[in-house]
Order: sequence, then structure tokens, then C-alpha cells
Amino acid sequence: MSERLQPGDTAPAFTLPDADGKQVSLADHKGRKVIVYFYPAALTPGCTKQACDFTDNLEFLAGHGYDVIGVSPDKPEKLAKFRDVESLKVTLVGDPEKKVLEAYGAFGEKKLYGKTVTGVIRSTVVVDEDGKVERALYNVKATGHVAKIIKDLGL
Repeated sequence: MSERLQPGDTAPAFTLPDADGKQVSLADHKGRKVIVYFYPAALTPGCTKQACDFTDNLEFLAGHGYDVIGVSPDKPEKLAKFRDVESLKVTLVGDPEKKVLEAYGAFGEKKLYGKTVTGVIRSTVVVDEDGKVERALYNVKATGHVAKIIKDLGL
């Protein structure tokens, strides 16, 4: 199981394909704060709600200096369908090998309907302008999470 990140840790660097197959790197966002959120699967109810919440608040977050990147184990083709079907504006990237998910502590054992399974742990990591972890939240709820982040960040 991967280690969970703590505030002050250096956020693991990554470069992953977005919904159009274009490479997106954390380094592309140097000088801005980035909310990196990890979700289990595109086109599922909870993940759709979460992605729509981020899309609805994207302008507000951007206005406060935050970029948003959603990471799942999905391939770019599925991410493109997700984006198009739900009219998402959030940058979605795919990590089919789960290397970035593991580096961020967002993949491992979790409880699902009372059973212990291995999978994506719904998580959010806020990275500051210098690439350091400002906040790391694990086992977050899909619904209401974006409002909680905005409140916690004092925006």
C-alpha cells in the first residue's frame, strides 16, 4: 500500500495524457496552486457528481489562483466521453498503470460495502505554487467535497 502524503511533502511529479491524449504535467502549473483530485472511474454516479461540482466551481477556484486536475485509471477515450457527455471543463487525465495514484497514496486497500478491496481511494491533494503539498485529504465523499475544500481553504 502506498504512503499517504502529508503537508510539506513535495508533490510527486507526473505527466499523464488528458482526454485528448495531450500530455499534462504538474510542472505545467508551477507558480499556481493545483487541486489534484483522484476518483475511481469516469461515467459513474459519484464521480460524475464530483466532476460536475469541480466544473461548476472552476471559475471561482481559478479566480483564487487554483487549477484543478482530475486523475483516474481511465484511458483518454473514456475521459473524452465523460467530458463530452457531462460538459466537463475540468482537466481530466488518465493513469491506467496507477503509478501516479500510488505515488499520491490514492490507491490501496479500502472498505467498499463492508468488504476490504484494493482500488482507488477518493482523495484530494492541494499543491502550492512551489510544488509542495498544502493539504492531503483521503477517503473524501463525492458529494459536498468541493464546497468543503472551498470552505477549508478560506475562499
